[in-house]
Amino acid sequence: MFLTGFIINCISLVYLKNLVYLFYKPLIMNWKLVLQLSLFGLVMAFGTLSLIPQAFEPFFWLVIFIFCAYIIARVCTQKYFLNGFMVSIFNCVWIVAVHIIFYKVYMDHHPDMAAMNEKMPPPLSIHPRLAMVTTGPVIGIISGLIQGLFAFIASKIVKKKNVSAAGVQ
Repeated sequence: MFLTGFIINCISLVYLKNLVYLFYKPLIMNWKLVLQLSLFGLVMAFGTLSLIPQAFEPFFWLVIFIFCAYIIARVCTQKYFLNGFMVSIFNCVWIVAVHIIFYKVYMDHHPDMAAMNEKMPPPLSIHPRLAMVTTGPVIGIISGLIQGLFAFIASKIVKKKNVSAAGVQ
């Protein structure tokens, strides 16, 4: 009697473990790479304060997206889209933080943005930093979808590094 109960409990635990794994597959992400690639966002955040004109910013982002997609495709073994998406989410955090901290410098060099802030609805036009905090994540998600798509496409094109045993020929 005790033995059958024990066997049934063991089978139940194995079944439960497989059921949990079926619905929750662990996210195997390269967080170190995501953080390293997001540093391009930090550089762009400081660059867009006063150095990079708003008209040229999309070209810089295109180069960064292509480079990041190539690196993700070359280094990662799976979850290409999610790795690319998370790079842009981290970029969003860097950019919003830098633009809020250096708000005065940013607005002095971006009169178009200052004019656009004045046309926003009252809560956001009164507190333009709040507008940055609310619109920044939306832009981060949209750019994350694009970066993720770039990384996924690059994973289909880029050849992986050959990993062979050391000394074996």
